[in-house]
Amino acid sequence: MKEVEVKMEVGYDGVAVITISNPPVNAFAISIIAGLKKKIGEAMSRDDVKAIVLTGKNGKFSGGFDINVFQKVQQTGKLSLLPDLSIDLVVNRIEDAKKPIVVAIEGLALGAGLEVSMGCHARIAVPKAQLGLPELSLGIIPGAGGTQRLPRLVGLQKAIDMMLTSKPILSEEGKKLGLIDAIVPPQELLKVSRQWALDIAEKRRPWVRSLHSIDKIGSLSEVHEIIKVARQQAKRTTPNMPQHLACLDVIEEGILQGGYLGVLKEGKVFNELVVSDTSKGLCHVFFSQRATSKVPNVTDIGLKPRAVKKVAVIGGGLMGSGIATALIISNIFVVLKEVNSEYLLKGLKTLEANIRGMVARKKLAQSRAEKALTMIKGVLDYSEFKDVDMVIEAVVENVHLKQTIFSEIEKVCPPHCILATNTSTIDLNLVGEKLRSQDRVVGAHFFSPAHVMPLLEIVRTEKTSAQVILDLMTVGKIIKKVPVVVGNCTGFAVNRTFFPYKQSAHILLHLGVDLFRIDRLISSFGLPMGPFQLEDLTGYGVAVAVGKEFSTAFPDRTFNSPVVDLLIKNGRNGRNNGKGYYIYEKGSKPKPDPSVLPIIEESRKLANLMPHGKPISVTDQEIVEMVLFAVVNEACRVLEEGIVVRASDLDTASVLGMSFPSYRGGVIFWADLVGSKHIYTSLKKWSEKYGNFYKPSRFLEERAMNGVPLSAPVSAPMNSKARL
Repeated sequence: MKEVEVKMEVGYDGVAVITISNPPVNAFAISIIAGLKKKIGEAMSRDDVKAIVLTGKNGKFSGGFDINVFQKVQQTGKLSLLPDLSIDLVVNRIEDAKKPIVVAIEGLALGAGLEVSMGCHARIAVPKAQLGLPELSLGIIPGAGGTQRLPRLVGLQKAIDMMLTSKPILSEEGKKLGLIDAIVPPQELLKVSRQWALDIAEKRRPWVRSLHSIDKIGSLSEVHEIIKVARQQAKRTTPNMPQHLACLDVIEEGILQGGYLGVLKEGKVFNELVVSDTSKGLCHVFFSQRATSKVPNVTDIGLKPRAVKKVAVIGGGLMGSGIATALIISNIFVVLKEVNSEYLLKGLKTLEANIRGMVARKKLAQSRAEKALTMIKGVLDYSEFKDVDMVIEAVVENVHLKQTIFSEIEKVCPPHCILATNTSTIDLNLVGEKLRSQDRVVGAHFFSPAHVMPLLEIVRTEKTSAQVILDLMTVGKIIKKVPVVVGNCTGFAVNRTFFPYKQSAHILLHLGVDLFRIDRLISSFGLPMGPFQLEDLTGYGVAVAVGKEFSTAFPDRTFNSPVVDLLIKNGRNGRNNGKGYYIYEKGSKPKPDPSVLPIIEESRKLANLMPHGKPISVTDQEIVEMVLFAVVNEACRVLEEGIVVRASDLDTASVLGMSFPSYRGGVIFWADLVGSKHIYTSLKKWSEKYGNFYKPSRFLEERAMNGVPLSAPVSAPMNSKARL
């Protein structure tokens, strides 16, 4: 059992050291807050206590408020479950205390951890401690005085940057800004903090109540200008996230009306935001991502992951070089194999360019980059494969080629070696059907660019061993990916769920809807780009190849759009050659290409979908729904067939793999907010008007008719073979 407690020890010097313990990050759970109030009250009433030092156990101060409480509030709507951390603890018991309180910060002080620290009368930290207010990433604002105290301690501009980006700073920067009073080695932290507290008590150092400081705020005209610019930027960059503008309003209120009134406004706005759909979505994504690491019959049967120190990557193209990059920057030795020296050289150059790009974007230190480049070896044969722990095949989507490669590597690799393929659509049973050891075959589906995108889809067949899955999950975490274990079917979980995304857009296009309007509306919904711009980005060759896979697997619900072939005949290949639905010029944003419209007209005539040859009339909302409800419909089939362990895994995968907006909680969470009844009746209406593509799935119909959330567990899947 983890030790959740607040302890107090009074030293011979008259300093009470109060230590919070709630592993792993000493979160402010309700019991911790109650314990703190009790111990501070006790210290105040004791005559032998002159001052207090607040600290955390096991090398950390606190990672913030316990967000399990937010989830309970969101599920029940009961705001009364939230403790009064702001006024009752931070203002009344800490900042306005009759004895000085100094915080000793080790490791981290994030969220409520930093807010409690800012209420103390001095802050002493060790080197490299993380300090930050990441609340906006959960759809809320700091709720324990952070919006008021941070601007007073570090200045308005820096405080706004820290809160709106949710990015922490290190204690060294905190010292320069005035957030930290002193930085000391870990072994001296308590000693210096005790002395500092006594110095305040005995008037040798100033007694600072940060809520009342105004010297770093600047003039009112400066304040108005900084907040005005920040508002404009928030409207531009986070248009669908209300917490950013709300945070700026609260900061402004405190500067104009005084810190205490600012704290009261902060509490009111915090309570409104915590029950908003945005916060519900972001909190759901946070918990969903954590849940992916629990896989029944894999992580709960006592297996220990085996070390994977050397990996062979077959194929040095865009995907293979990206996978190799992700491995070497995480200290895993890679053998990169290609068919000839020209391709190998090209692959190694791409890999080096990836590393240089990460250094330029400050994602990787120069020293780490240099070390990473020593962890790669290019080869043209299998001689280096005799001691690899895993092979990842990343060649073109060709079944016979993959089968040949797997037959060859099974002969040369050691018996424990994991045999992974990066295929995005091909059935894994086909890839490994000629092997003796099919229990070692697994899908390691990375998303492009592989060294940047955070999702790793781990695809298992009925024969894949639990040990292999666990080992690959562990590698995924080492290379800073979020591994989601899924079942084996065409397109697996993510590409299968989202194949109707472009299909539906093409149907709308052929019903007479302007393609640029479709893209604009989908971008406004929160996806990084619309379906047609996405098609330009991935290239038409991919669209044709993937289209064939899906039309073979799901012929009853695919629309074979003539437009892609017409675009290729016209000499267009999207972003690859600068001409697609959009025009791509170096250094400027994609611009709609009017010369594509005659091609669209020709395609519409060929498809002959428009009722009586006239474009349909649809609202903006209907366009978004026609594109995304088709995705939800396919997601329902994925759930029914047991392709994912739980609905929240599909939410995580949709956010990390397809950039579905995280503030909407993922595709299933969003669908439940919209309501399955509305989705079902809309799809039924469209299927009657426009054909089988929109026909509601059995799963969706049952859930809608019975009022059961789509995210509720599946009891007996239709296709038990696909069940994990």
